[in-house]
Amino acid sequence: MIQDANGPVMVEQMSPQDQVRGSPTMSYGTQSGEQRPSVDARRLWAGGLASALIAALIAVAGIAIARGLFDIPILAPEDQGVWGDADTGWYAAAAAAAALVATGLVHLLIVTTPRPMRFFGWTIGLITLLATTMPFAADASTASKIATALINVVLGVAIGTLIAGVARSAVRTASRHRAARPPEPPPYPSATS
Repeated sequence: MIQDANGPVMVEQMSPQDQVRGSPTMSYGTQSGEQRPSVDARRLWAGGLASALIAALIAVAGIAIARGLFDIPILAPEDQGVWGDADTGWYAAAAAAAALVATGLVHLLIVTTPRPMRFFGWTIGLITLLATTMPFAADASTASKIATALINVVLGVAIGTLIAGVARSAVRTASRHRAARPPEPPPYPSATS
């Protein structure tokens, strides 16, 4: 219970997980205004950069496996070898960019929406579905379409799970820092009272 200008106010204690999930019983504030969960932005974006690196490596590894082990020409003609051509680098850069965009999205959702991880999960799931079906619209061999779709599924799952984990960690850390601060002392009575 805390004291405000209107008297005592009950404040619900929430676990950091409930802050991220936005449980139906969650109260974003007291009588005096709305409070949002805070995010440790440094931790979130550091994790986002690490996730971008992993996404780029997944893209390169997926292309190398498809081309090297299965002789499937992904993103370049077969005569370009296991590593393909410049398109391999662009694909890896696009995967890294997708991870950074996902980091920005989850940051925005945490500070603006109730149940941010549910919205994030749906968004990543639908984008992954789109990325998985897009290769089938291209003019390429069936094996190339399937291999590209599989790489896209792995990228979507990796980006979604890594960024979601980083986001939960960043909110939890911010909550711990808030809880570690000593409570404010009660106001001193005025001399005129």
